[in-house]
Amino acid sequence: MDAGVQETVNGAVGLDAAFATSAYRPMSGQFDADVIIAGAGMAGATLALALHQAGLKPVLIDPAPFDTQLAPSFDGRASAIAYACFRQWRALGLADALEPYAQRIEQILVTDGRTPGAASPGASPFFLRFDAEEIAERADGEPLGYLIENRRTRAALASAVQAADIEVLAPARVVGAAFGPHAAAVSLADGRTLTAPLAVGAEGRGSVLRQAAGIECVGWDYKQAGVVATVRLARPHDGVAHEYFLPSGPFAILPLTDQRVSLVWTESVARAAALKSVRPEVFDAHLARRFGGFLGRVEVEGEVFTYPLSLQLAERLTRPRLALLGDAAHGVHPIAGQGLNLGLKGAAALAEVIVEAARLGEDFGAETVLERYARWRRFDTVALSAGMDLMVRLFSNDNPLLRLARGAGMAAVNRIGPARRFFMQQAGGAVGDLPRLLKGEAL
Repeated sequence: MDAGVQETVNGAVGLDAAFATSAYRPMSGQFDADVIIAGAGMAGATLALALHQAGLKPVLIDPAPFDTQLAPSFDGRASAIAYACFRQWRALGLADALEPYAQRIEQILVTDGRTPGAASPGASPFFLRFDAEEIAERADGEPLGYLIENRRTRAALASAVQAADIEVLAPARVVGAAFGPHAAAVSLADGRTLTAPLAVGAEGRGSVLRQAAGIECVGWDYKQAGVVATVRLARPHDGVAHEYFLPSGPFAILPLTDQRVSLVWTESVARAAALKSVRPEVFDAHLARRFGGFLGRVEVEGEVFTYPLSLQLAERLTRPRLALLGDAAHGVHPIAGQGLNLGLKGAAALAEVIVEAARLGEDFGAETVLERYARWRRFDTVALSAGMDLMVRLFSNDNPLLRLARGAGMAAVNRIGPARRFFMQQAGGAVGDLPRLLKGEAL
C-alpha cells in the first residue's frame, strides 16, 4: 500500500476512538468550526468567503502558507473565468481586487491544422468563432469570460480571507479523518484534531479526506503535459482568445492584461519536459513555430511551467459529513478552460445548500442535505468532463476522417446562430439552474 494512503488509513482509524469518548459530545455544539475546509486554493477559499458572508464559521487548512501560494513560481497558469463565476466573486466583494487584472475575452477563434503556427498555410478552411456581442443582451454586456493569472486570483482571495478574519491553519497537513453520526473529525500532522458538523475536501486530486471516506475515483492519464508560459506581444491582442488544434494537442493563446498572453500547449510528457529545460533561445525557436507571426514579435516573461494532464472523477461527491469540491471531485483536461469553473460552480452550489439548511435549522452535514448538492452538480460535472474528454480524443490526432468530421462540425456550428449562442452561454456558466451567487446575488 502507498505510504501516503497507509498514513491516511491509520489516521482515520485512530480518530474512530474520539467518537466513543465521553469528552467528545457532538450534540453539545462544541465544535471547532461549522465547516472544516481542507484546501485553501481558489475553490476552497471562495467557499469559505461565501459561508462567512452568510454568518457561518469556516476554517481553512492548507499545507502551503498563503505567502507561498502568492509567489510567481507557485502557479504560472492563468485561468479563463466564466462570466457567471466572476459574478460570484463580485457578490463576495472581490471585484475591486480582481478587475485591474481581469482581461475581457471578447472573441474566441477555434481553428485546426496539421502543422505548427497559429496562422500556418496548413490550417483547415473550417473554423469556429464566438463573439461576446452576440450574447450581450442575455449576459448584461459581460464578455465571454475573463482571463486572470492564478497568482492574482490567489492574492485577492487571500486578502479577502484575512480581512474577514477567517481562521486559516497553514502550513498544516491533513493526515486522516473519521466521519461519525453527528460530526467529522479531521486529524493534522502536528497532532491536532478538529471537529465540525461537515468537512469539505478541496485539497486537490490526492484528497486525503476523499481517501479517508473510501470514495474511489475513475479516470486515466492522457500521457501528455501542458506547457505554460506568459508572453509579451508586439501587437494588440484585442481580447481575442485563440484555440488552435494540432495533432499533438491544442495550442491556446489566451489574452492577458498589459498586452500579454498566456500560452498553453499540449505535448507528450517527454517533449514537455525537454521544452522546460532547454536553453531560452531553443525554447523561443519552438515557440515561434507554434505561435506564427500574426501577432508580431513575442517575448517570454518569467518561468516556463509544465503540468501533467489526466482525467479523474470521484465516484461520489458526498458522504455523510463530507462533501468534495474542486479537483478533489473532478480533475479534467484544460482543453476548454472549464476545470476551475467547475470548482467555482460547485462552491456556489455547496454554499447555498449549506446556508439554506442552516437557516432552516437542519443538520447541514447530514446525508440527506448533502445529496442536494450532489444532485445539483452531478450532471453538469459528468457532462462537461465527458465533453472535454471527447474533445481531447477528437482533436488530438491527424486521422483524415476525424479531421473531416470535426471540420464539418465546426462549420455547421459556426453557421447556426442559436447553437453558437448556446455554446457561449454554456461556457459562460449561465445555463441551467444557477445558484444565487452565480447570478451575482448574495446568500
